[in-house]
Amino acid sequence: MAKQALIVWGGWLGHQPEECAAIVGGMLREEGFDVVTENTTEAYTDPALPNFNLIVPMVTMSTIEKEEVEGLSAAIRSGVGMGGFHGQMADSFRNEVKYQFIVGGQWVAHPGNIIDYRVNITRPDDPIMQGIQDFPYRSEQYYMHVDPNNEVLATTTFGGEHADWIEGHVMPVVWKRRHGKGRVFYSSLGHVASEFEVPEMRTIVRRGLLWAARD
Repeated sequence: MAKQALIVWGGWLGHQPEECAAIVGGMLREEGFDVVTENTTEAYTDPALPNFNLIVPMVTMSTIEKEEVEGLSAAIRSGVGMGGFHGQMADSFRNEVKYQFIVGGQWVAHPGNIIDYRVNITRPDDPIMQGIQDFPYRSEQYYMHVDPNNEVLATTTFGGEHADWIEGHVMPVVWKRRHGKGRVFYSSLGHVASEFEVPEMRTIVRRGLLWAARD
């Protein structure tokens, strides 16, 4: 029986959620998943939600109803995996701390907006990072509030050109974690759909989603 994945997209269109949902859906189908795509968080109240192997949230900002975030949290705690990237997963529903508790972080700034920076691999032994070396990246460099329980796989170091008080600070870029019985994966890379053309970014997301998916 094929694994089941749910992609839920919406919110701010600047992150191109519909286009990114199509790319991620294609990747998961290549890996043998049956993929359901919805553009409303009402999907999180579906009684069948706990039957999925993987949920990929792609909603920047926006709001979510109490019963929807409760449904999502219960599904992850029961063992459904969750994985995603950039603001489509870690800048969603800013008033919902229960959602942030699942993700393990929340975006707060991207000084300088689109800039050149470097991604440093901190866990080259992890299967998600296997064979990937430090690499240059051009996008928003996410400054985040992060959960100390995250298992960090990659970081970035901030310069002081755009905010001198954060110069030299090291920030997680990719992490994995647990929420109840569920596995949760996150990468801050991926501002727009074209960033999936960067091999390292695409590989990290693909492997991270496969890791998060319930067996």
